[in-house]
Amino acid sequence: MSEMNMNAGAGTTSENSQSLPAAEEALHAIERLVLFAHRHTLIEDADVDYSRNQLLSLFQFDEPFAGLVDESELSGPQPVLDILIDYGVEMGLIPENTDTYRDLLDAQIMGLLMARPSEVIREFRENESKSGIQAATDRFYQLSIDSNYIRMERVKKNVYWKQSTEYGDMEITINLSKPEKSPKEIAMAKLLPPPVYPKCQLCRENVGYRGRINHPARQNLRTIPLTMNQEKWLFQYSPYVYYNEHCIVFHHDHVPMKLTKDTLRRLLGFVDQYPHYFIGSNADLPIVGGSILTHDHFQGGRHTFPIQKAVQEAVFTIEKAPEVKLSLVKWPMSVLRLTSESSDALLEIGNEIYEAWKEYSDAAVDILSHTEASGERVPHNTVTPIVRRTEDGQYEMDLVLRNNRTSSEYPDGIFHPHPEMHHLKKENIGLIEVMGLAILPGRLKEELDLIADMLAGNHELRQQTITNEQSALYKHKAWIEELTDKYGTSLSKEKAVGKVQEEAGIKFAKILEHAGVFKRDEAGKAAFRRFVQHVGFTEQK
Repeated sequence: MSEMNMNAGAGTTSENSQSLPAAEEALHAIERLVLFAHRHTLIEDADVDYSRNQLLSLFQFDEPFAGLVDESELSGPQPVLDILIDYGVEMGLIPENTDTYRDLLDAQIMGLLMARPSEVIREFRENESKSGIQAATDRFYQLSIDSNYIRMERVKKNVYWKQSTEYGDMEITINLSKPEKSPKEIAMAKLLPPPVYPKCQLCRENVGYRGRINHPARQNLRTIPLTMNQEKWLFQYSPYVYYNEHCIVFHHDHVPMKLTKDTLRRLLGFVDQYPHYFIGSNADLPIVGGSILTHDHFQGGRHTFPIQKAVQEAVFTIEKAPEVKLSLVKWPMSVLRLTSESSDALLEIGNEIYEAWKEYSDAAVDILSHTEASGERVPHNTVTPIVRRTEDGQYEMDLVLRNNRTSSEYPDGIFHPHPEMHHLKKENIGLIEVMGLAILPGRLKEELDLIADMLAGNHELRQQTITNEQSALYKHKAWIEELTDKYGTSLSKEKAVGKVQEEAGIKFAKILEHAGVFKRDEAGKAAFRRFVQHVGFTEQK
């Protein structure tokens, strides 16, 4: 404490702030936040006075807190940040007390307690050199949490459970960590011109950016440069961490996603540098792609997904590359798993499969690689590639076959969640869900709980729901009737919650089946083998 000079000053406030009732509490919060930053090495001894003064300036105080500082350990910065943001609301630092505006001020505050990007990069390289890449990512991940770039207080609110299915245990989450905008904020954002700077939320120019109503603040974002395929890329963590050490690797420049042989080469190059992480790419076509197709990027992290545990059903080899093994695995989507000690051999065979799939059609199972539209040949086949290292150091690549064709029966996509699943999920099935981790919308937390109430005997709510098309639960009508037929309406609330979660998890496995191009019936399995043989592989008996 003494080395930090935590209690310097008389604790008076500027004339404009004296009338605010929470001024002393805000001053104390500044001291606690600076102490937290110092203890968690966001700042060093020499930065303490400077950082305190930056916060005093932001909140228009002339002098710091003069009382006795509470030195008890904080598990995270959020409690004291909330005090300061509340004070910022009172003094007009933000126009409205909404999550969006609070987040803008939150990032501004924490940005004042962060090292410069060059210093963070230097520390990362030193840790990597002295202790290895895993130690470097451990420290960088913790920095992203301590700086509140990753808002763990919100992430902890996510609903999570595992669901046993015929494909193994799926992971189910209801995402509550990404704040929803108010209707007023959505309306305001629509009135704003299209963003010019930064061009998107993945651009490198986001580092230090103050944000706005339609773009998150990023003063507390830091990135690490890396080279893949002799190109400049950047590494950061996702602020919403859907799984452990959820990272994003994005191109130095704002270039669109395009899946090529170079994409596969980059993925293999990444796991050479970060062997403790997996990395994957969303598909590069609409419907089967991710939410941002305008900026080339990958997602990775340190997590064992259900897809990795999928049971091997058949093994194939190819004469030109006997060191590469191809497996078909028991998974609701169509997965080709390639394994080899040679990344070069894996790259060549993986690319051959990808190029063959782009041109492959099998009308017997409704797969068409291209259709004609306005005189142009429109492509439909692509892949979701995933690369990791095995425990014995081999390279493992999953190529998940995708097709984005639509029809009059399925206008949202033939290989997409079908309409009967839209009450749970209508959005694209991206990389994370392909691997067996469901990210269900936040609305379901309350909706599933209310459906559980019906199974626990709330007949009035059930009757209101199934007869009122304006009800938020009406979209679940068919499912509610199915559940009540199956389980009745006399369950305990605890058991009802469990049954609703179980049925939602089973539905997620069905959603993945809808997205699978080769279905799990006998015709689909035979068609899948036809494609593998078409590429030149022979099944091992």
